[in-house]
Amino acid sequence: MFYAILAYHVEETVQSWTPEEDAALMKDLLEINDRLIRAGKLGPAARLGETAKAVTLRGPGDGMVIDGPFAETKEQLLGLYVLDCESQDEAIAVARDLKRVNPTAVYEIRPIALYLPGAPLAAS
Repeated sequence: MFYAILAYHVEETVQSWTPEEDAALMKDLLEINDRLIRAGKLGPAARLGETAKAVTLRGPGDGMVIDGPFAETKEQLLGLYVLDCESQDEAIAVARDLKRVNPTAVYEIRPIALYLPGAPLAAS
């Protein structure tokens, strides 16, 4: 079963980290990523850009592009992982590993109802 782990954080906190603090956190997170890749468990993962540069398409027809997101929460979606796990318990265990490294983050674990891998993308 595929699971998405959605990573939420207070964006201002993340943006306040020094480059050294951010690099140290990413080093620890990438160790978990590498372990999951070696186990054949990790699919696509992404760290999202700042919400100030995001837009939302909303409304009928072609929709209207507006600034946003405008979530009524202090935490924003800042990243995601796609995992192939035997059970929800296994996905929760991975989220706990991530939380040990990034204790102020919030991780939402959701089963994926439809997975379309798309084309491999080159990192830019």
